[in-house]
This record gives sequence, C-alpha cells and structure tokens, in this order.
Amino acid sequence: MSSSDRVEVLEVEARYARERVELYRAKMYGQRPTTMSRLRELERIHQGAEARLGAARLERAASPPT
Repeated sequence: MSSSDRVEVLEVEARYARERVELYRAKMYGQRPTTMSRLRELERIHQGAEARLGAARLERAASPPT
C-alpha cells in the first residue's frame, strides 16, 4: 500500500471516529440512556485515529517523491 493510499484510509477512519463521537454527544441530549465512559472511549478512539493520520501525513511529507 502506498503512503497516499494509507493516508486516505486513515482519513476515512478518522472521519468515521469523529462522526461516532458527534453522534453519541447528540444522543446524550435525547431520552436514551448514555454513559460518560462510552463517550470517553469514543473520544479516545477518535484521538488515536487522528494521531495515526497525523503520523502518516508526516511520514508521507518526509519521504522522497517517487
């Protein structure tokens, strides 16, 4: 997998994680039961996805063009 393909996959992963956090936050305003621990877990997953994406972008920028 090329570095640009990897970055694209990680962008999708980060977007998905961000959307899950946003949806869960919205759910917290509704009638259904929610927990802070689940929100923290989703936020942790999102932060990890963003960190992997950032590292992949730096790696792609540092590598010589082919």
